[in-house]
Amino acid sequence: MSAEVKTTRIVSCPTCGGDSIYSPTNAYRPFCSARCKGIDLGAWASEDFKVPEDTPPDGLLPEDDRWMQ
Repeated sequence: MSAEVKTTRIVSCPTCGGDSIYSPTNAYRPFCSARCKGIDLGAWASEDFKVPEDTPPDGLLPEDDRWMQ
């Protein structure tokens, strides 16, 4: 008989940085709590997280190759 060894994986909560159990038993994973999950959702809803935009300098259009030089 071989016994399976199950280890609990602990990760840092993306919101508060505290310990969070990363397993199906944690309904909020990767967050540590409903509060942290809600804070993250609120940040997304208010557009605090954005992908940086590469905009050309004023007066040049993206089709104009001069702005990339």
